[in-house]
Amino acid sequence: MAAAKPILSVITIVYNNVRDIERTMLSVLNQTYPVIEYIVVDGLSNDGTLDIIKKYETPIAKFTSEKDEGIYDAMNKGLALATGDYVIFMNSGDEFYDAETVTAVFASADDADIYYGETEMISDAGESLGQRRHKAPKQFTWKGFNLGMSISHQAIYIKRSLIEPYDRHYQLSADIDWIIRAAKKAKKIVNVNRYVAKYLVGGMSKTKHRQSLLERFDIMKRHYGLVPTVLNHVVIAFNLGWYWLRNRRTND
Repeated sequence: MAAAKPILSVITIVYNNVRDIERTMLSVLNQTYPVIEYIVVDGLSNDGTLDIIKKYETPIAKFTSEKDEGIYDAMNKGLALATGDYVIFMNSGDEFYDAETVTAVFASADDADIYYGETEMISDAGESLGQRRHKAPKQFTWKGFNLGMSISHQAIYIKRSLIEPYDRHYQLSADIDWIIRAAKKAKKIVNVNRYVAKYLVGGMSKTKHRQSLLERFDIMKRHYGLVPTVLNHVVIAFNLGWYWLRNRRTND
């Protein structure tokens, strides 16, 4: 007798994103995988987003629309509603890579604590921008985020029993801390060796970018220690500079 397929809770967070929400929802609803619990958490949108969500009300397992205190508050609401064996966030604007993605992920290995794969970046116009600068590592442990977020949250499936709420002390980088905490508990982490998500690249103001960097430093200091984090940030700065220099030469 075949083992029952694990249930995947897919959580979509959205607020006033009428342009992208349908594309994200269809990428979830068109999955060939048969046991998905789809949860949509809306922040009380008023731009037509709710009209699109209501078009697909029947296949949505759980839906809430209420004011929240930011993205991680909304994501925590989604986690509280989830009952599946695994959880993944596919927030508005992002997509599963193709209709077979979830089926392929769970076919790659049995009973992993974490599955992960590669992410393709897409522009506002829906055009491919290629692979993320941080390529997903061949092997991953909680120590693997010491040089940056090498796996995007759209590309990581985590067993729900390992998950804790997002730390809302962080406003921009709580997802890094959340993944590290789960990975610390994981015994079996599987690279599915395929693209699993498309990530919509969004602009971030310089002020927010600085805040994000400060938060990331604090998170890494907590998990890896002060001196290693300082040294790692020297490496990060060098890698970033080399990446931009190499790409500028390519584009010239």
